[in-house]
Amino acid sequence: MANGIYTLANDVVYDQLVALLNSIEVHAGEDFPVCVIAYDDRLQRVRAEVSQRKNVSLLENPEIFQRWEEFSQRVWATHPHALTTWKAKGIAGVYRLNCNHRYAAFDLEAPFDRFLYLDADTLLLDSPHIILDQLEHHDFVVYDFQHKDPSHIFNLQSAKLLEIFNSEQIQTQIFCSGCYASKKGMFDAKQRDWIVTQLDQGEAEILYLSAPNQSVLNYMVMRSQIPIFNLALHFPQDKVTGNAVTSTHFEERYHILYDRGKRLTYLHYIGIPSKAFQLLCAGQNVDLPYRDVFLHYRYLHEPESKPNLRGKLRSYQQAIQPSLIQRMLNQFL
Repeated sequence: MANGIYTLANDVVYDQLVALLNSIEVHAGEDFPVCVIAYDDRLQRVRAEVSQRKNVSLLENPEIFQRWEEFSQRVWATHPHALTTWKAKGIAGVYRLNCNHRYAAFDLEAPFDRFLYLDADTLLLDSPHIILDQLEHHDFVVYDFQHKDPSHIFNLQSAKLLEIFNSEQIQTQIFCSGCYASKKGMFDAKQRDWIVTQLDQGEAEILYLSAPNQSVLNYMVMRSQIPIFNLALHFPQDKVTGNAVTSTHFEERYHILYDRGKRLTYLHYIGIPSKAFQLLCAGQNVDLPYRDVFLHYRYLHEPESKPNLRGKLRSYQQAIQPSLIQRMLNQFL
């Protein structure tokens, strides 16, 4: 039975991808299988990177992607106003449709029988078996605290929400789509049809439009009554750690982070735009949380290329905002 790690990437997130792959090599082993799912066809640098790594493959099968894109389009066609709302904002079709390529991990033609999915803006900091081994007893495993903020998963203003899921489910089963472990074949064509049917009967209004892939994945798992095992809720408290850069108290020791003495399994640079990483790796003095940890893994195999940061230290929010002069020029371009 083949186990492996998936991520979703293209050249836009190349720097984060390299850092992730290097962190997997360090903490899972250089032979641990990894599959990069293509976000789109901007893959020149990704292909070159994958070709240099014996344990890494690239999934860019258009037939697989088409199945899941069509499923996503059917899902959002059931929503009372999603498509028109996005269209009014200049978005054609389903918002961030390509994010749903991550669903390819569930496809029967996918390479791994059991898998851990990690967003590209993630660093693995301990053994992936901490999560993967739980698949011996559970079909869906997560490790995060998204359940504390369901507003980024479902439309909390919908009266139907508590008709579909009870309050205990919302408080304990909601998860972040940036890290989860599961098995292929969980959502076959028959199950996908059933999910669309439920949504079409008025349930689609509970979906959250600003994070469509995350909302739909939560709905898929919870509505299918697949028990969600969250390590953050089931691990002993002396083992549980945070995992997001929004936590400011982590301590670094030898390129590993600790949460009050407990080693993190992974770190998710959630909410930090890819542009910030691009500028940092281009040598700009961009400040972002746990910057040194990221740079260590990004340049693990090419320390001579690690940038000498120049200029005044700026927050990543400042760095990605165009200057006043540039904004004025853009008005005339």
